[in-house]
Amino acid sequence: MRSYRYKTCHDTRKINGLDIFYRHAGDPQQPAILLLHGYPTSSYMYRNIIEPLAETAYVVAPDLPGFGFSSAPSVDDYDYTFETMARTIEAFLEALNLERFFLYLHDFGAPVGYHLATRRPDRIRGLVVQNGNAHAEGLGPEWDAPKAFFADPSEENRARLPEWMNFETTRYQYIGNQPERLTRLYPPEGWHLDWERLSRPGNTDIQFKIFTDYGSHIARFPAIRSYHQEHQPPCLVLWGRHDPFFDVNEIMAYHRVLDTLEIHLFESGHQLLETHHRECAALMTNFLQDVQAGASGQPAR
Repeated sequence: MRSYRYKTCHDTRKINGLDIFYRHAGDPQQPAILLLHGYPTSSYMYRNIIEPLAETAYVVAPDLPGFGFSSAPSVDDYDYTFETMARTIEAFLEALNLERFFLYLHDFGAPVGYHLATRRPDRIRGLVVQNGNAHAEGLGPEWDAPKAFFADPSEENRARLPEWMNFETTRYQYIGNQPERLTRLYPPEGWHLDWERLSRPGNTDIQFKIFTDYGSHIARFPAIRSYHQEHQPPCLVLWGRHDPFFDVNEIMAYHRVLDTLEIHLFESGHQLLETHHRECAALMTNFLQDVQAGASGQPAR
């Protein structure tokens, strides 16, 4: 069994009155990678890749406000939009003195991360996209009802939304419509922990407020495309092809705008790291090293 020099540390920072819990490992003098989780998860989703990545990078994985072990103030006390959460993460990065970093985008972490990237493109060394949507091609027919609600948030359109804030749908976020040979690979601790945190009093309102703001992320797709075209960040795409939420056509949308792109498609679902963390950690390590080698003009190790 491989031994890692760096062990994962678990800490909390006070950021603008909020407790931001985070997992981190590695040498802060190494290039950093910021891991942003999505719904319904937390930094727990990265538990298996933090230490392998820490061999070559300083790895930081925060829980977003309202998730995991970070503060979850009421919707009256915090503006649960992706833009505001990005501002919170910016303040968190400032507290850690992280100026430039690689950015890992997953699910709701994609809109948060793209706010960081489009506001300060100079900070981004490269992107790792794992089942995180940023193009219309990734939104299949199952998004018709949500898009109608985003355009007109009436009670009638809200009633057409599928039920998603319950234990069974939290489990579905992991196993989706995958064949049994794949669903057997998923440990149940993930969705049990997610639901324990999501079902705290007031969190249903929080999560619905965040979900409602996804319409603003869709509206920013042209701005994200412009960011890709103008700044051409090196990008590694890791994708579980059985994702029930984001269509696999999303991969080709990245391909059409980015010059430096590496794509890997796996027999897995939305929570790819639950089944393929070893493969993904190895690919990410190579990607980080290759980008750094290219930036320094030195051959890759």
